[in-house]
Amino acid sequence: MNLKPKEIVSYLDDYIIGQYEAKKAISIALRNRYRRMQLDPAIQEDIMPKNILMIGSTGVGKTEIARRLAKMMSLPFIKIEASKYTEVGFVGRDVESMVRDLMSIAINLVKSEHKKKNRDSIEEYVNKKIIEKLLPPLPKGASEQKKQDYEKSFQKMDQKLKEGLLDDLKIEIELPKSFGEINDATLPPEIIKVQESFIKILGSKSEKIKKEVSVKDAKEILKSEASEKLLDFEAVKTEALERVQNGGIIFIDEIDKIAVSQNSSSRQDPSKEGVQRDLLPIVEGSDVNTKYGVVKTNHILFIAAGAFHLSKPSDLIPELQGRFPLRVELNSLDEEALYKILTQPKNSLLKQYQALLKTEGVDLEFDDDAIKALAKISQMINEKTEDIGARRLHTVVERVLEDISFSADEYSGEKIVVTKELVHDKLDDIVIDEDSSRYIL
Repeated sequence: MNLKPKEIVSYLDDYIIGQYEAKKAISIALRNRYRRMQLDPAIQEDIMPKNILMIGSTGVGKTEIARRLAKMMSLPFIKIEASKYTEVGFVGRDVESMVRDLMSIAINLVKSEHKKKNRDSIEEYVNKKIIEKLLPPLPKGASEQKKQDYEKSFQKMDQKLKEGLLDDLKIEIELPKSFGEINDATLPPEIIKVQESFIKILGSKSEKIKKEVSVKDAKEILKSEASEKLLDFEAVKTEALERVQNGGIIFIDEIDKIAVSQNSSSRQDPSKEGVQRDLLPIVEGSDVNTKYGVVKTNHILFIAAGAFHLSKPSDLIPELQGRFPLRVELNSLDEEALYKILTQPKNSLLKQYQALLKTEGVDLEFDDDAIKALAKISQMINEKTEDIGARRLHTVVERVLEDISFSADEYSGEKIVVTKELVHDKLDDIVIDEDSSRYIL
């Protein structure tokens, strides 16, 4: 998608309050990808992505910025936590598996797009299969009149099928005995190839199994079969590989958890530094074997994020620091920011609760003073206990609306206004008792 940096920031503003510097840095990084692809191939290879390190407390919008961008631009995107990986030789996930996971995500993304493009062909295939089960086939050597009558019957049946009038009928369909598709991206490519070889051998000897299902269920089952038959999987792999290599985003959260602080006892944990050293060649650019082919990581955009409460960015190994040249510090959320988060985003928390209770026939409204009270109390609790940013709003709002949600069926058809008094009634006692707020809020 060819969006200018200002357009990207404008889109993010609809969902994320503040953090302009972070939005700006990422929008430029994404725009530079588009600019790079317009250049002569000879210079393209020399232009490396400017990886970004975002520094900020939990709940200030680090992950949401990256997630929204990937969704907006239909890019292969994966969020992983650095603390979940171990260095080579230790039991656990190796860092290369993040690239294999990203490739699997890209395959599914491209597959989904191809299915949408082939929607009409898939529907035609499915309908033909079902009607052939419902209509007895024409005998060999049927007269021209019989063929015309059959065609008319077929068209009438097709129309009824599209209108859902045949959904409750039962038909028998054939399914191959499934040995299961290998989706474990954590396995080394060599093991995957061995398993695939066994499946091919066994699959060639497998028989079809017959199953009686409703026409409605058959539509869904046969859609999968149709997709596989109509899909050019080699084209899907090629496109997915290109998207990963030139548009993929790997978001590495909690990178501060693998930083080795000079003053910390974790200095004795060699595996943390080992994970950093294993991560380094992937971020710098290397070839990673996946079940779908070799992925070059040279132009994948890496965005790392961490709170860095117990360590500093400088506690990362120097080589890894150098691969994240852009540093962005995200601001902590004050009372005003929390108020805006509750009122301004398109998918704000209050709008979510209003939509949920609307399904029960409850018309939920919030006084402006009540919203300000929610923001103020959230800020107070963040200061008194652990600062978890906007995530505190989820806990506080849920606490206020708990009884209303529980008894929503009793309020069907009514309008409920959440007032400042209700907010204080539900939260004041807990806020005053610091021990309670630490465990409840």
